[in-house]
Amino acid sequence: METTKYYKGFDKKMKCRGFQYEEGETYEEDEAVLCDKGFHACEAPLDCFRYYPPADSLYHEVELSDIGDKKDDDSKRVGKKIKIGGRLDIRGLVAAQIEYVKSRTAFENTDTNAATAGYRGAATAGEYGAATAGYRGAATAGEYGAATAGDCGAATAGYRGAATAGEYGAATAGYRGAATAGYRGAATAGEYGAATAGDCGTATAGEYGAATAGEYGAATAGYRGAATAGYRGAATAGEYGTATAGEYGAATAGEYGAATAGDCGAATAGYRGAATAGYRGAATAGEYGAATAGYRGAATAGYRGAATAGDCGAATAGEYGAATAGEYGAATAGYRGAATAGYRGAATSFESSKVGENGLAVARGNNVRVMGGIGAIIVIAEENEKDHGIKNWKAALVDGKKIKADTWYVLENGEFLEETKSKSDENSDNDEQQN
Repeated sequence: METTKYYKGFDKKMKCRGFQYEEGETYEEDEAVLCDKGFHACEAPLDCFRYYPPADSLYHEVELSDIGDKKDDDSKRVGKKIKIGGRLDIRGLVAAQIEYVKSRTAFENTDTNAATAGYRGAATAGEYGAATAGYRGAATAGEYGAATAGDCGAATAGYRGAATAGEYGAATAGYRGAATAGYRGAATAGEYGAATAGDCGTATAGEYGAATAGEYGAATAGYRGAATAGYRGAATAGEYGTATAGEYGAATAGEYGAATAGDCGAATAGYRGAATAGYRGAATAGEYGAATAGYRGAATAGYRGAATAGDCGAATAGEYGAATAGEYGAATAGYRGAATAGYRGAATSFESSKVGENGLAVARGNNVRVMGGIGAIIVIAEENEKDHGIKNWKAALVDGKKIKADTWYVLENGEFLEETKSKSDENSDNDEQQN
């Protein structure tokens, strides 16, 4: 019975097509029909990207037994029995891809050429070949090939290839390939590929790809890709992607994406996305999104979004949204939204506003409410329903006696009234009793 090491992708909950898997477990089925029955996995690690993009997926090494058919356009296989091995991150998957390519070059394609050049040399190998060039050299390998160049060198590998270049080098791998460049290098991988560049480097990966760049680097991943940049780096991921940038970095993710930036960074996520920025950072999320910024940061979320900013921060949320700002912060929520600000903060909304001690809470609209801590000022402005002009407004100091702390107040007939004691609530109670 054939048993081979393969690689399998899962969703974030470690499910595949609705079936729940667990690490270390073994599963069996009676039949194995490609794309229909049995357990599926890929022989080439990066072929997993085709089925589970790196932005929101997990990857594990697996053992596949009783193997059946193979796809023509990639290395996907099916078996009756599967054992789930250890989890691999993107770096681990790339490393496995490089080893996979090298093993095919060494053992499966002995009829093809391998070229090796010395110091400052150039090496070129044909399809399925392997090319290695020395210091400051250049190496080029054809489809399924592997190319390795020394320090300051350049390495290029063809379709499904793997390219590795040393410090100051550049590595380019073709479609579904993997490219790794050393310190200050640049790595570019094609669709479904993975690109990793060293410190101060630049990494670019195509659709469904993953790009990782070191400190001061920049990483860009295509549609549904994942991009990670190191300290002070910049990461950009396409739609449905995930972008993470280190301290002082900037991260931008497309629609449905998620962007995370480190301290003092800036994170922007598209429609329905989520953006998180670190200390003193700024986070902006699109409609239905959520934005979170660290201490003294600023967070802005779109329509129906939620925005949270740290102490001394500012948070703004769109209509139906919720905005929360820390101490000394300012929170603004759109129509029917809710705004909450901490100690000495300011909260403004069209539905409800809440602040901590010595803060300012302002609510304007119809049937709005406010709450404040001791020493806070609460303001309600009731509008006319037809023209939205002001019909009544009042401001008061939360002194703990006449106006209680941490208590919701509404405005009735020009006077503050505790929400639980409002006439509207009393009338509602009487109606319920009559019913």
